[in-house]
Parts: sequence; C-alpha cells; structure tokens
Amino acid sequence: MKSDRLFSGLVLVIIGAVFLLNNFGVIDFHWGNLFRLWPIFLVIGGINLLLANTRTVWATVIKVAVLIIGLGFVLFSNVGKNRNHNSPFNYHFNIDDRDNDDDDNDSDTSFTDGDIKGSKGVNSTYEELYRPEEKRVRLNITGGATTYILNSTTDSLFRATTHETFGEYLFTKSTDDSVMVLNFIMKNHNNRFHWDSDRKNEARISLHTAPIWDINLKSGAAEMDFDLTPFKVRSLDVSGGATSTKVKLDAKLPFTEVNVATGASEVEISIPKNAACKVDVSSGLSSNNFEGFTKIDGSHYITPGYETAANKIYIHLKGGVSDFNVKRF
Repeated sequence: MKSDRLFSGLVLVIIGAVFLLNNFGVIDFHWGNLFRLWPIFLVIGGINLLLANTRTVWATVIKVAVLIIGLGFVLFSNVGKNRNHNSPFNYHFNIDDRDNDDDDNDSDTSFTDGDIKGSKGVNSTYEELYRPEEKRVRLNITGGATTYILNSTTDSLFRATTHETFGEYLFTKSTDDSVMVLNFIMKNHNNRFHWDSDRKNEARISLHTAPIWDINLKSGAAEMDFDLTPFKVRSLDVSGGATSTKVKLDAKLPFTEVNVATGASEVEISIPKNAACKVDVSSGLSSNNFEGFTKIDGSHYITPGYETAANKIYIHLKGGVSDFNVKRF
C-alpha cells in the first residue's frame, strides 16, 4: 500500500512541478509530446500492474525508475520539432484500395493524372484558370494523412501538384453568389496506419495573388505549411484532430481572421512586426508563446496599437493538448 501511495504521489508531484516550471517560463514543454509519446504511459502502467503484488524494495525501485524516466522523456524531450520525415519511426495512414466508383457530381472538375511510379504512387496536377472577374474565392481543402504546402504563386487561379501513394484527390468548383468556391478533397477508403515512411501523400498548392481568399482546411491528421504573405487573405480556418500547422501571413486587408481548432497540435503562426494583432486562446492544456504581445488576461493577448490600426489580424486558437506559438518577422 505504501509503494502504491508513493507511486501516485510521485506522478502528482512531477506533473505539478512541470506545470509550475512551464508557467514561469523555466522550461519550454511541448504538449505535442503527449500525442507522439503516449505508448510510454502503457509501459508505465504495465510495469505497475506486473509488480502490483510484489512488496519488495527492488520492485518499488523499478516502478519509480520507470515512472521517472518515462515521464521525464515525455515532459522534457522535443521530438515534435526535431523529427525527421525520413525516419523509420514516422508513420502515415495507408489506404490500399483507390476509389474507382463514379461520383455523381454536377460541379466542374479539372485534373490531369500523372504517371504511376510502381509502388511509389501517382503524380497528378489539378488546375483552374484565372478570370479577372473572380474577385472573391473560397478554397475548401479536406482530407487527412497528407502534407499540404502552399508557398508559391501562379498565373492560374488555383494549381495543385500532388504525390499520391493512397487514395485520390477530387477537385471541383462552383459559385456561391459572387464567390467562386473551389473544393480540393482527398477521398479515403480502408484507412489504417502504415509504418513505411515512403507511403505518404503530399499536395503542393499555388494561388493567384489578385483575388481575396477565404481558405478552409479540415483534416483528421495532417501537416500544413502555408506561406500566405503574397495573398490577400480574408479568413483562414484550420480544424482537425492531430495537426502540425505552420502559417506565415501579412495584413493586406483591413481585417484578417485566423481560426485554428485542433485536438493535439503544434501551431506556429508568423506575422509582420508592424502588424496589429489580437490572440484569443481557448485550450485545456496548452503551451503558449506569443512574442511581442501584451497579456490582457489568461486567454487574451494583444499588440500595441491594435484598436486604432487600419489593418488588423485576429487569431483564435482552440486545442485540447497543444503547443501554440505566434512569432513576428
């Protein structure tokens, strides 16, 4: 009984100490570790169950040692920011069967299938031409287990080049009043984890700089790297389960709104040093780093001169176990 109390007490002491040290800025704890290293808790729990009825000193020492080492690795490592995408331990979703069913969809589609490279996948291109009358465009991106990269411009309205090792993408367009709506969707079937790092999807997206853009990304598990500084972005909405989100944007419009809602995430948003910005955070467990901001209360941060600025950026961050960073360049 005494060893059980010691074990439970150590857990509370270690977790409480980490919270305090992180809140005071002594350490920089990355909450994304809890998502990536969750199997360590199975190891700790398993050792405790195996030795639950063993009342010897060595059993207590083993349980305490495993607890301290395991929690120490979760709490103080930084595997999220240093992980290598070529590592054999990096996993991706795998879908063996591509959907060959015909879809009943009246929207226009435009895509070009690329060459099949054996077991390494398919390269494809999806494109929509630009027309000067299109002043407002809403881009909806849907689908997980994919790396989305947007860091270039194009003479077309929209262009995406993809590398697909599972599933397939569907590109459609429609209109909503005077707004052009583009839907870029990855269709998944027979989802399951695949531990081969060569089996992954990637989509590289380019946009035209003239229209005003509303961009929505919905995914289960995805990696997102968007440099939106060349574009007039009215809104950016990102929602998903486990995401790694990196966004760089400028204040080219009177008001730019960014909403990020995820379960377990690493989020890095970069804005210009002269941009007026307000950040609201709604999170259960989050590590917050907002450089150059004044803290209004526990969940609200603001830059000097925000209320009187001509162009403003508003950022709302919501997450369960998250690592939120807003940087200025």
